[in-house]
Amino acid sequence: MNDYYAHDFIKELEKQRNEQNVEKMKRFFKSSDPDTLCLGLNMRTVFQLAKQFIGMPLSEIEKVLESPYYEVRMGAVSIMDYQAKQKKLSNDERKALFDLYIRRHERINNWDFVDRSAPSVVGIYLLDKPRDILYKLARSNNLWERRTAIVSTYAFIKKGEIEDTFKIAELLINDQEELIQKAVGSWTREAGKKDHHALKRFLDKHAATMPRVTLRYAIEKFDKETRDYYLALAK
Repeated sequence: MNDYYAHDFIKELEKQRNEQNVEKMKRFFKSSDPDTLCLGLNMRTVFQLAKQFIGMPLSEIEKVLESPYYEVRMGAVSIMDYQAKQKKLSNDERKALFDLYIRRHERINNWDFVDRSAPSVVGIYLLDKPRDILYKLARSNNLWERRTAIVSTYAFIKKGEIEDTFKIAELLINDQEELIQKAVGSWTREAGKKDHHALKRFLDKHAATMPRVTLRYAIEKFDKETRDYYLALAK
């Protein structure tokens, strides 16, 4: 376990730096940390290396999170994701991952950092626990904490539990940030795959007033007639 050091992981990523891709990567930083830098790496490279460093201790992962480089921080949350998905993980180890995620959320500050790790690190941990923290995050002034609140519920959805998804979506339904609007639409859609009647009840209540982008994401899997019905409500 102690052979997996932050500086070794970062050094391996830096070896594959690609200056030609640096400008392309900047589109991922919408509403993110303006000081973020990038190495120009594709995500497959980052994920493969993260899997090789799955045994990294949390103290070292936290050092990786400190990096100003996008791909390095993506590597950190990927390691956390891989660790959280291990069935052999003890509850104490799972709690430690969860605590690190919440405590250092200011470094998990891009939509794909959240989407990569929140369902496993936060959601799986909370499967058999009170979920008050998600409602607190949903009321946060921090965009990324609010996104974590709704995205984490994907772990519940996969278990057939959709109540929290819709409750948190209610809290975020009028959010002004597009990245939250899209998340609400996306994860209510996923919940609707488990219970389309529940999604329709949610839409019957909110379709006329919710952001258009949220509605479009939410109804994406419906048949054309149903999609047209809800789009007409929003006019």
